[in-house]
Amino acid sequence: MRTPVQKLIDSVGWMAQGLDADELYDYFMEEATRMLEKEKETIKKCIVMGMEFIPVDPSRYEEDSELIFNETFNTKER
Repeated sequence: MRTPVQKLIDSVGWMAQGLDADELYDYFMEEATRMLEKEKETIKKCIVMGMEFIPVDPSRYEEDSELIFNETFNTKER
């Protein structure tokens, strides 16, 4: 299994052939945004897996994992 960043590098490397700078930039930004969302979901799944070993209300897994992700990666400042 390849990480989202590995997939992004492969994809952009392959697409770089034959694209001008503006097209490449647009393609890269679209793919990077898509991969960032996949990465976030993967991290949140790992957080939930960790929560299964502590006394946490399972109905709050999604909400708690979102909170932990945002606190850890401070996404609001970027």
